[in-house]
Amino acid sequence: MTNDYARYACIALVVLVVAAIGERRRMRRKNIERVGFMPWPLITVLASLAFAVFAGIAVRGG
Repeated sequence: MTNDYARYACIALVVLVVAAIGERRRMRRKNIERVGFMPWPLITVLASLAFAVFAGIAVRGG
């Protein structure tokens, strides 16, 4: 069971890194008129929260 939570934490970490890269690309875009449709800040916050919860459960051994 602990393995599952560690796996979920790793997935959340990957999503967090992808969202951070997406937000960085959005902030540094050349053409300001090219807006995206992905809510990168929201995805970053949710992935951070999921990572913290799943990593905490995995470390605790639950």
